[in-house]
Amino acid sequence: MTSLDDAITIGRRDRFLVVVSTVRADMTVQSSVVNAGVLAHPVTGEQVVGFVTYGRAKLANLRARPQVTVTFRAGGEWASVEGRAELAGPDDPYPGIGPDRLRLLLREVFEAAGGTHDDWAAFDQVMAEQRRTAVLVAPTRVYSN
Repeated sequence: MTSLDDAITIGRRDRFLVVVSTVRADMTVQSSVVNAGVLAHPVTGEQVVGFVTYGRAKLANLRARPQVTVTFRAGGEWASVEGRAELAGPDDPYPGIGPDRLRLLLREVFEAAGGTHDDWAAFDQVMAEQRRTAVLVAPTRVYSN
């Protein structure tokens, strides 16, 4: 059985680049490549897949239809995580996550996706200016090849 640990193992081999697939209003699939990782949900503590976005298409899709698939891949190996997206951002308030907690959550998601930074103040400023949103996906199904 495939697990989030398998997804992490595969993701680590290709810098945690993943394919995120959301559903458009016309029910077609919109996919893009982002960095994602696995971290503890900031409220529940359960393991979730997280990524950060500010793209209009993904956010509009996720707000209206929160179903999402995140596929970690490296070479010919892959692991997909399906679930419902929860959004936490300046335009998507989440209960229990105020502005300071959001600032730290964006850092946590970035680090879970393999990111490092030498100037967290600059990172925080860019995230705020771009109105970045954390997307948290509690897995309902995990599968692989």
